[in-house]
Amino acid sequence: MTRPLDADVAVIGGGPAGGALAGYLAAAGRSVVVFEGTQFPRPHVGESLVPAANRVLGELGLLDQMEQEGFPRKYGAVWRAHGSRHTYDHDWQGVSTDCDASLRFAERAQEGVTRPFTYHVDRARFDHMVLERARTLGAQVHMPAKVRAVDLDADGAAELSVRHADGTTTTHRTRLVVDASGRATVLGRQLGLRVKDPVFNQLAAHTWFEDFDRGTDREDHIWIHFLPEPNAWVWQIPITDRITSFGVVTQKRNLAEAGSAEALFWGRIARCPELHSALRAARPVRPIRLEADYSYAMKRITGDRFLLVGDAARFVDPIFSSGVSVALNSARFASQAILAALERPRFDARDFDTYAQVLMRGTRTWHRFISVYYRLHVVFTWFIRHPEHRADVLRLLQGDVYDNENLPVLEAMEAMADAVESNPNHPLRGALGALTSHAFAPEQWLTAPA
Repeated sequence: MTRPLDADVAVIGGGPAGGALAGYLAAAGRSVVVFEGTQFPRPHVGESLVPAANRVLGELGLLDQMEQEGFPRKYGAVWRAHGSRHTYDHDWQGVSTDCDASLRFAERAQEGVTRPFTYHVDRARFDHMVLERARTLGAQVHMPAKVRAVDLDADGAAELSVRHADGTTTTHRTRLVVDASGRATVLGRQLGLRVKDPVFNQLAAHTWFEDFDRGTDREDHIWIHFLPEPNAWVWQIPITDRITSFGVVTQKRNLAEAGSAEALFWGRIARCPELHSALRAARPVRPIRLEADYSYAMKRITGDRFLLVGDAARFVDPIFSSGVSVALNSARFASQAILAALERPRFDARDFDTYAQVLMRGTRTWHRFISVYYRLHVVFTWFIRHPEHRADVLRLLQGDVYDNENLPVLEAMEAMADAVESNPNHPLRGALGALTSHAFAPEQWLTAPA
């Protein structure tokens, strides 16, 4: 006799993607169970949102709670150069730049987003809030509960083996499994779908500081500090009125040379003397942590009775705060596909074709944007300052990337990078990044779902 189903949908992971998806499905009256491997609240990297996240937060009824929780509002972004390698003042095609630039989200209207700001978040509190919202809407949540294995064809259903904190193991049968396990990529690893990015082999060393002097200019923005070396940068994110998150992102190979997370962090910060002095005057409130496994893709993100969302589906370098926004929006798109599929007797891969196309279009756009950003390095700020391109740059930074991947600004950025890379005497050659177009050759990377 076939065992009855425990729920319509099982979600592996209770982070932003899993919590949001469970919330959408529960709000629609569907039974959903979430298995989260850790105990919330727990700290996590990726502390700044982009405006595209607001649409999901609004649909889940969380925007007012964001204000009640006191998460700092984020009105825009600032890029700042440090060091002689980044100091140039060149008038090219009528636009002069000294490599520093900023923008505000309010400069461009975004469909479905009514506020001129989004938020910086303490991920421990934010992720817990989203997951608790799903529970309030009717989702079952088990944590800590680690999914050990998934059988996708157990008598016409999916069956999960789950290990609980007390050492017991339970099995659960559902119609569909969603992997929202983040960079653990539980189902993606089991199925052999994960493919390492051959170029973005980055890692981050990060911590929090208390009473860092942010100054009074645009302190509610995210700050991105260019480091005077290739393929490296620093984030600065306000977490509360007194706590600021800092992270150094650089090539993974530099850790071995530095010897420790602390040496890597402070060694790179020292290359920005003004920032270094300000951080030394502040008080660190967390040990410096390392995050690796940053960039990878999946050969496919859907199949019979499963799909992948958020970081479990794709992760690119985090330079534009894309992670949480992609997680939340992938949950939104996936919920629409799942609710439609639940009206049919089976869950074939073809039921999720539209979801896969939309998500891959968005993540390909992010990858393309980040790829050309690393090629341009500080020259990127020229496009922020240029009136013809500023709105399209802002569109990308708002997370408005799912409708069209052929944005003119991306073509213009790639054309400039090509022109500078091919001309050793180009006036901008000395400011260009170290990653060239050859690093992103099509044969080295996935360009479409398998």
